[in-house]
Amino acid sequence: MQTWRECKLGDVINLKRGYDLPRQNRTPGPFPIVSSSGVTDYHEQARVKGPGVVTGRYGTLGEVFYIQDDFWPLNTSLYVQDFKGNDPKFISYFLRQLNFATRNAAGAVPGVNRNHLHAMKVLVPPLTVQRRIAGILSVYDDLIENNQRRIKILEEMARSLYREWFVNFRFPGHEKVPLVASPLGNIPEGWLLPFADHVDFKEGPGLRNWQYRNEGIPFLNIRTLVDNDIDLSKVQFLDPKEVDDKYQHFLLREHDHVVSSSGTIGRIVTIRAEHLPLMLNTSIIRMRPQGKRIGCWQLKHFMLSDYFQDQANSFAIGAAQPNFGPIHLKQMMIIAPNERIAAEYERLVGPVELAILSLANQIHNLRRTRDLLLPRLLSGQVELPGTEAAA
Repeated sequence: MQTWRECKLGDVINLKRGYDLPRQNRTPGPFPIVSSSGVTDYHEQARVKGPGVVTGRYGTLGEVFYIQDDFWPLNTSLYVQDFKGNDPKFISYFLRQLNFATRNAAGAVPGVNRNHLHAMKVLVPPLTVQRRIAGILSVYDDLIENNQRRIKILEEMARSLYREWFVNFRFPGHEKVPLVASPLGNIPEGWLLPFADHVDFKEGPGLRNWQYRNEGIPFLNIRTLVDNDIDLSKVQFLDPKEVDDKYQHFLLREHDHVVSSSGTIGRIVTIRAEHLPLMLNTSIIRMRPQGKRIGCWQLKHFMLSDYFQDQANSFAIGAAQPNFGPIHLKQMMIIAPNERIAAEYERLVGPVELAILSLANQIHNLRRTRDLLLPRLLSGQVELPGTEAAA
């Protein structure tokens, strides 16, 4: 029987504050710069040998990042300076379970004190069990990473076709279509039209705290748009009776696109069947094509284009919290080809986009399974064959 030991976190690892590196002092290179929100940049030098583990010291608390190679941890983070003989990959999973966010020591600005963390009482398995646990959980992370790579390849395929047809205007039959001057340069005649004529868009209703419920119809807000997906664990709810009465037209459909209109402008997520039922709320705009000159996937790629993103950010108002809304979309133009070209683009790109959504759903399910398994493994509730792990 391999006994788990009860001790303080400081007996397991030593956490150290990261290092300052102002943006003007950075030189592009191979080494990741890790902040409280993960890898945010790269530099020509590293301060810490990999593998390493980094967590947020300010801002994003409770997030833990495993870094395989040498890296530079920023001063907004804490990194593991000494693993004290423990398995680094296991430690990365172990720290996720400690819920550092509850250890806020900075008042209004979320922050943690490493001395407080070192004093936490923890239950730790022996090294052989650590490695088995890390191996099991790594299988899920490896599958997630593989699916993410496949999504990137598929996304680049779809966006390359969009650029070829609707940026470079080398679509089938382009030789016979005259180009005319426009704010976007020379484009096919009659293709630059008002955005509002071809896209049905709606902003969330701005629900108030007193309307929130513990169950019912979930609704979106900025916090729920995470890593190009929707984190359903962060949604809040509205009474279904209110939805039926007042907010029915804010309910989302499969393959609607939603875009953030406040804070980080222009984050886009396509709604999957697995997200539903779901409705809009503050700082989110729902986009839906209307008519036959704009298809679902062309609309998505238009919103990802530099033209849309630059326009959205130029329209944004408010120094502290930039935002844009329907009033700005009514001023925007969109590239709308003829119906034949629009239909052909959807025919070619549709299967690629559906494959992306399928992979995104697999990632969601893998994360959910891993996160359900994580606390059971790290508390010793699951006995591992060959180790007789026990708490």
